[in-house]
Amino acid sequence: MGFNGVKRMRTRPRGELIAALDVGSTKVVCFIARADDEGRPLVIGIGHQISRGLRSGVVVDMEAAEKAIGHAVSSAEQMAGEQIREVVVNVVGGHLSSQIVGVELPIAGHAVSESDLRRATKINGRLRLPAECEIVHTIPVGYAIDGSRGIRDPRGMLGNHLGVELHVISAGAAALRNLTTCINRCHLEVDAVVASPYAAGLACLVEDERDLGCTIIDMGGGTTGIGVFSEGRLVFADCIPIGGSHVTNDVARGLTTPLLHAERMKTLHGHAIPSLSDDRELIDAPQVGEDPPSRANHVPKSLLTGIIRPRLEEVFEMVRGRLEDSGFDKISGRRVVLAGGGSQLHGVRELAQMILDKQVRLGRPIGIEGLAEATGGPAFATAAGLLTLAARHRTDPVLAGVMAGGDVAEPGHGLWHRLGGWFRENLGDF
Repeated sequence: MGFNGVKRMRTRPRGELIAALDVGSTKVVCFIARADDEGRPLVIGIGHQISRGLRSGVVVDMEAAEKAIGHAVSSAEQMAGEQIREVVVNVVGGHLSSQIVGVELPIAGHAVSESDLRRATKINGRLRLPAECEIVHTIPVGYAIDGSRGIRDPRGMLGNHLGVELHVISAGAAALRNLTTCINRCHLEVDAVVASPYAAGLACLVEDERDLGCTIIDMGGGTTGIGVFSEGRLVFADCIPIGGSHVTNDVARGLTTPLLHAERMKTLHGHAIPSLSDDRELIDAPQVGEDPPSRANHVPKSLLTGIIRPRLEEVFEMVRGRLEDSGFDKISGRRVVLAGGGSQLHGVRELAQMILDKQVRLGRPIGIEGLAEATGGPAFATAAGLLTLAARHRTDPVLAGVMAGGDVAEPGHGLWHRLGGWFRENLGDF
């Protein structure tokens, strides 16, 4: 695609080692890859681990989270036969939010330069955010010269005033720092932080969907991320603190069965849409604290469906409400793509289609080589998207902080200073 950022994309050298780390509420995934001749990632190491110490995408137990991250990274390194030093990581919890901000700069009749565009994205002193929030991304989504809008690439154009519409995505500062600290304790540095809906969208959406308008719904274990793409850009991002784990908890409570069995029942027998045979089909529901073989209850499948469906309806109704409140419901078009582990439950696509009144498909990572069938599904979309970005773009420490809050960097780590240049380069192709 054409230019829609401050700097053109720069691909990584062939053979360079790259790594992506998806830290979720139910699992931690690490992908290690090398870039091919065209900058595309070839996966050589995969590690995933049951997540510990996180709730709704936020670290609640530093030691447990550190161990889960360390085990996932170690597994991937062992498979790859290589050690990594830095990762691109996702953020989805911690009050993820977005807004469109207009910026206007005087250019005194001269041609618009990349320096002008970089100045336009330095909004830290002009944007008021709550003290507990930090900027994650600052994405140019539209340009204007002397009031003339609809400009895709203003470089070289003459005028007196340059207008830029910026999509600013922020998250809780404490949540970001705690996540970064856990990763640093694993002797890793954070190359960049990416909003999960953005990564999932780049992994699963085809170019036409990003151009014409599409909503990505990333159904994770503890959260559900929402991203709206239009004209190739991410124009809205949000997060709902409900995910697949909440469905599992509902099943466990409703059937008084252990969480492990509730998850198994949800995976094997769960369905979001009831069928005529549900009342006749019986399933085992071992009771909490009792010996499963002798004390298992036999309940109709309709009872399980009756527990699962209301929670999923709540999720999609909240998604619909967030889109309507944001004003991006029409811009997002009539296309929805589901990703994340929660999207694999039977009947979820049909239920989403009914509630959202849009065309819905199940998304899978595309453009990633070396993924096994078990790790090439919707549950690994965010990790695949992170890897795509890590493979095709490089951090620019010279242009520190232009696209994000560079003044909050932790000493010695440089996360926020490196984030600006990295994300700015990414925008050149998407």
